[in-house]
Parts: sequence; C-alpha cells; structure tokens
Amino acid sequence: MRAHPALQGLAMAVVIGVADASAQVPATAQSPERGEHGSSVFRTYCASCHGETGRGDGPLAQSLRRPPPDLTGIAARHQGVFPAEKVYRIIDGRERVPGHGGPDMPVWGDAFMRSVETTTREAVNTKIRRLVEFLDSIQRRMGQ
Repeated sequence: MRAHPALQGLAMAVVIGVADASAQVPATAQSPERGEHGSSVFRTYCASCHGETGRGDGPLAQSLRRPPPDLTGIAARHQGVFPAEKVYRIIDGRERVPGHGGPDMPVWGDAFMRSVETTTREAVNTKIRRLVEFLDSIQRRMGQ
C-alpha cells in the first residue's frame, strides 16, 4: 500500500527538518549515539595522570615532571565558561600547553589516529568531542 503523496511530502519535510536541526547543534553539545562515552575515554586515557575525578591526583601524577592540572577547574579558570573548542584543540594537539605533546602528555589526536579502534579522522574527532563533553560535565561551576 502506497502512502498518499501529501503524506509522503510531510514525512520528507519532517526528516529534512530534523536533519537540519541536528546539523545546527554544536558538535560538543550532541550526546554520543554509539561507541565509547567520554567517561570511558577519560578513564582509559586520562585517569592514570589526572585521576578518576579529574583533579590531577592519578596514580602516575607523582612521577611526572609537571603535576597534571585539576581538570574540574577549567571553567573556573575561564571566568565560569568552559572553553570547549580550546579544550578540543589542546587534546587534539593543535594548541600547545606546557606538559602536552612532550614526554608527559601525548598529543591525543595523533595517538587516537594510530589506535586500532579509531582509524579515521572522523572517529578521532568523535572520541575527542566525547572527551570534551565529559570534561565539561565534571566542571565545578560557580555556586557549587
């Protein structure tokens, strides 16, 4: 049974409208749909230095030349606003900060690209976006 042409047109408009609306949402605001969640990425790649809660107290923190920062205070260090794009660039390796990209901190964009589960740039971008979303979620906000 075929749908009435008017219903087909309405269905197509809804699909296009939903696709258009999702395209306008910033990538860092979208929730993960499949694969690793940011908390899992954080535990796997970051917690050994930055600690399970992101406060810089991981089991390897004492052995590093430069102590890992408290990642729960990123927003506080930026006047209460979490700088998602800047954090993304730091993790990706495009924005250098002391301790990142040297012997203490890998350039994760490069490391993820060489890993078995993320063989495309899109997969690397997704993993970093999920990690940024997680970091945003653990911020100590004003009044907390």
